[in-house]
Amino acid sequence: MNNIEQKRVLVTGGAGYIGSHACKSLALRGYLPIVYDNLVYGHTRAVKWGPLEQGDIADRSRLDEVVSQYRPDAVMHFAAYAYVGESVKDPGKYYRNNVAGSLTLLETMRDHSIDKIIFSSSCSTYGNPEQMPISEKHPQQPINPYGASKLMIERMLQDFDHAHGFQYLALRYFNAAGADPDGEIGEDHDPEPHLIPIVIHTALGHRTNIEIYGTDYPTTDGTAIRDYIHVTDLAEAHVQALEYLIKGGNSTALNLGTGRGYSVKEIVQIAESVSGRHISAKNVSRRDGDPPVLVADATRAVNLLKWHPAYSDIENILTTAWQWHEKQHNA
Repeated sequence: MNNIEQKRVLVTGGAGYIGSHACKSLALRGYLPIVYDNLVYGHTRAVKWGPLEQGDIADRSRLDEVVSQYRPDAVMHFAAYAYVGESVKDPGKYYRNNVAGSLTLLETMRDHSIDKIIFSSSCSTYGNPEQMPISEKHPQQPINPYGASKLMIERMLQDFDHAHGFQYLALRYFNAAGADPDGEIGEDHDPEPHLIPIVIHTALGHRTNIEIYGTDYPTTDGTAIRDYIHVTDLAEAHVQALEYLIKGGNSTALNLGTGRGYSVKEIVQIAESVSGRHISAKNVSRRDGDPPVLVADATRAVNLLKWHPAYSDIENILTTAWQWHEKQHNA
């Protein structure tokens, strides 16, 4: 690697939710994040800590141009389409962008002698859980094209490691949530698929109610339980993963989560407490493919990276998210 003031990381999808938080964490550690984003879902206003280069991961000539200009030491790869329902309706879009685009990125890295990559994977690669909590040893049997696309990229990383000496960490995270504690960036999807911002949008009056998909699960209150991890803790894990590879760490995959789950109804109740607003909810039928409980066993990440989530108390997640969305609402 170059001297610390010159360390450069190409961050694909760095104008998006998790990617932008990773850029902030990189900058705080002395790295220069070079954002490469097609801005289909990303936002230019979220790029604050380094240059923005607009481009698609499937565009080899544009990738060559940007990599030749900045000569990054490593890559953080967040660029992907990530709507599960859409992936079922239009699988070709997901295989073309997520899989074929990632292959173009990996071949570009190979040809420019960049051998370190942190990959944004997902717990969706596991499919329906066979035991709880879910460890990295759990079978990977995705039940939708989005999860399948992430698993295919993990396989490509293994093969590029074997053939070309790549070092990679595939980080399988559970439910990213919350916003930058300093209020600089937050979650802004259109459409918004995630429970916590939907609940907050309802509290702010942007929606009349939330929909609770299924109240007959075998859980304490009948609603689905998920493991929520603060986006800043995710970002920190990416930087720690990079530094693990820089020190010569072996390629592997790691779960990122807290090991504690919260039900949909619990999230609504905590959001009401944080916001001081009533949040109307409508009970509707389950969605296909939604397991009752998804909770991570992140022991390996704690041990390997010395990673300890500092912001992922559920009240803190809801509070930082509320403060950011309220700020946008009042702007």
